[in-house]
Amino acid sequence: MAGSDKPVDDQALADEWAAALAEQETSDAEPGVRAAPLERLRDDAAPMSGDGPNLDVILDIPVTLSMEVGSTNISIRNLLQLNQGSVIELDRLAGEPLDVLVNGTLIAHGEVVVVNEKFGIRLTDVISPAERIKKLG
Repeated sequence: MAGSDKPVDDQALADEWAAALAEQETSDAEPGVRAAPLERLRDDAAPMSGDGPNLDVILDIPVTLSMEVGSTNISIRNLLQLNQGSVIELDRLAGEPLDVLVNGTLIAHGEVVVVNEKFGIRLTDVISPAERIKKLG
């Protein structure tokens, strides 16, 4: 290791990497992400409700909320030719609702509104909490 007085054991380092890669390949989760069993989300001080674990322990975790007007696929050649004033055709018709995403997962549809000279979104169709949890898993 850099900055260490110990000599680097190449075989031990290779074995560590092999073990880490093997563990990653056997995981169904994203690389580097380990799923916690839902039992660990339960607050031991509070009794479990009939619905499942107490989710109060995760309610203050920040998430990224974004709105997607539409998308398209273009070649790198066309991407490099874009400049000010270029128009990109999207896969969505004018007037269609926007997608509301939380950390990249669709949770609702909505329409753009203006509130105090700022853009906002009025939710028109919200995916049920049960469906949202299924999409996260």
